[in-house]
Amino acid sequence: MRTALVTGAARGIGAATVRHLAGAGYAVLAVDVAADDPALPYALGTKAELAAVASSTGAEPFVADVRDPGALAAAVAEAERRWGGLDVAIAAAGVIAGGVPLWEVPPDQEDAVLDVDLRGVINLARAAIPALLRRPEPRTGRFLAVASAAATRGLPMLAAYCAAKAGVAGLVRALGVELGGTGVTANAVSPGSTDTPILAESARLYGLPGAADFAAQQPVGRLLEPAEIARVLAFLAEPASGATTGAVVPVDGGLAL
Repeated sequence: MRTALVTGAARGIGAATVRHLAGAGYAVLAVDVAADDPALPYALGTKAELAAVASSTGAEPFVADVRDPGALAAAVAEAERRWGGLDVAIAAAGVIAGGVPLWEVPPDQEDAVLDVDLRGVINLARAAIPALLRRPEPRTGRFLAVASAAATRGLPMLAAYCAAKAGVAGLVRALGVELGGTGVTANAVSPGSTDTPILAESARLYGLPGAADFAAQQPVGRLLEPAEIARVLAFLAEPASGATTGAVVPVDGGLAL
């Protein structure tokens, strides 16, 4: 049985990934901060949502803030204690802020975006990759992250978000090289406009009626579903994906074309 740790698990792409992996027979530690951030003007995932994801999938819930390296180390330790090791770590936690030019964004909101969306991925890598490497050879460990089409496409009034996601893309490319020859790979997916609470908040920041207004900007002509992103993450999590490393895989409905 393969084991996985997923951050941002209470809702959105993280929750969809927990559901997909659990359905495929993984043992999953579903990690989320499960609390609002006073710096951000919208609601984050809740303990009730995290509990619902866990109860519906058989995953184990674990409350941790990705900005806290000690909390992520404890989450990794819990996965190893419970299941004897860790095979997959997926950084799906994310927040968004902006709606004004960068120089007008409140510093605490900018910090939240950079600290969760980039530093949180780095923190998970530092905590989880040693656990992936503790598996005996031949290893098939997988470190995965959720980037964004914003990593390559400049989005006005979301500069910090673009910077963080570009950082995630650069991080996995470097990790792919650093992990060469170990059997552990590092990759990211780059979603387009996906029907999640982050997209709903993006619509509010742009003064749009709702997330559906983003559908027209994608060549597929619709919003993506979180499960579509989760399916690609699940493929990259499998042992059979070992030929792919240091990659940023677009799952964006053509948004970045």
